Amino acid sequence: MKNTPWWSSETLWRKMAIWVTAGMAVILIGLTFDAVRQITAGGERVPAYSVINQKIFYEYNDARGYQVPRIGCAEALFWVALDEADAKELVTLGKLTVQAKNCMNCHTLLGNGVYYAPDLTKAWLDPGWVAEEVREQLMVEFLMDPEKNARTVGTGRRMPRLGITDAEARGVIAFLKWMASIDTNGFPSGVSVQRIVRAERLSRDLNVNAAGAALVLDLLDEMERLRQRLDRFETPGQD
Repeated sequence: MKNTPWWSSETLWRKMAIWVTAGMAVILIGLTFDAVRQITAGGERVPAYSVINQKIFYEYNDARGYQVPRIGCAEALFWVALDEADAKELVTLGKLTVQAKNCMNCHTLLGNGVYYAPDLTKAWLDPGWVAEEVREQLMVEFLMDPEKNARTVGTGRRMPRLGITDAEARGVIAFLKWMASIDTNGFPSGVSVQRIVRAERLSRDLNVNAAGAALVLDLLDEMERLRQRLDRFETPGQD
């Protein structure tokens, strides 16, 4: 009977399979612990819940090539500074409300959900909320009665009334502000962040406040939608 070469023996490949499986298991365990460390509140990328007591804004990072979150001066949510425990309780209430109301059936968070309505990862920074001084109150009113207090024009999409209470609305806003502080490696890189950057440039270049910048952006968006509608009616080849 012909001898089997060592490199094709059943024993060798069985041992290799065991070692490879064990090695991959160790790597997977290591990656799991690292992922938990990265996403735990209070870390380098995910700030503590008490960050809702501070101003959150975005700044372009030349080395990374995209906008990154920055934590600024004191800016307590609803003008009341909370300790870490109370801030966590409020943010958790908001997170549970987002889950209970199935917000991700229309929206996305960190890319997860349905791309029908705007991504909520940086919703706290949307210039459509007009002035920062009244942002919290406008958000509360919108969440409790979105049909009456819609902040967009011309989209044809309306958020239904979900029966959100005042306490739940405040929790959702705390959750969204905390989400905006998370370093997501430039995500989302699309319209939501571009809109924030455009609003900041308009405020600086035209010397207008946030309300004026938001109005200009809404008008520009509406003009673009009208242009697209007109393009559909143009005859191909027409001068």
